[in-house]
Amino acid sequence: MTTHTGYASASFDTYVSNTALYADTTLVEGTDYARRFRRHAAARSTDTVVIAPHGGGIEAGTSELCLAVAGYHPADLAPTPAGGPVYDYWMFEGLRVTGNGALHVTSTRCDDPVARSLAARSLRVLSLHGCTAAQAGLPDGAEAVLVGGADTAFAGQLTAALTAAGIHAFDASERKELAGLSPANICNRTRRGRGAQLEMTAPLRTAMFATGTGAGRKHTTRPVFWRLVAAARAAIAAAS
Repeated sequence: MTTHTGYASASFDTYVSNTALYADTTLVEGTDYARRFRRHAAARSTDTVVIAPHGGGIEAGTSELCLAVAGYHPADLAPTPAGGPVYDYWMFEGLRVTGNGALHVTSTRCDDPVARSLAARSLRVLSLHGCTAAQAGLPDGAEAVLVGGADTAFAGQLTAALTAAGIHAFDASERKELAGLSPANICNRTRRGRGAQLEMTAPLRTAMFATGTGAGRKHTTRPVFWRLVAAARAAIAAAS
């Protein structure tokens, strides 16, 4: 299964926005791509939304992480851990066997109405992404997370929680294309105009699953997957 595991800049995107992608009559929703979201009524859930703008086969592993960080097991959507809390989530997923990279819409051009609506009503967004080790400025095989976004306090809590969980995490501000600082970035379109994002290297995401296919990932999560999920959820719980 061919996937797009890294980062694509706006200049290389096929579509200038989600709206443009949805308008392409050569694409079929449910065959080429999917949109999944959950909007909760509970007040606590409106504090945070977890998103994966490049899920499925675009940046492999981010859909499963999005569900788990939001409080749902990726295999069956059972609340995990039981009793919550659970959070709003939204994801866009590439469903193709090959060529999912063509479905990448950079985060500053994400204009999906549900994604924008969820972000706009929330205090914070946590956006999940994938990059290559080279794009992160790291050696081949490096398992790491670059933590970015305009919410520096939340980003700091994420970095600390990930580090405590034994996951190499560092500030993304030195990597401009991965820093997530633009006000137009979907992670920063919150009530307070700031959010956070995690750029996870391909080797780290590969290590999270025993089977790397779209059908297999949700059933074969490894301990490092759940360590990252627990760290992200701890940072959300501690955020103010």
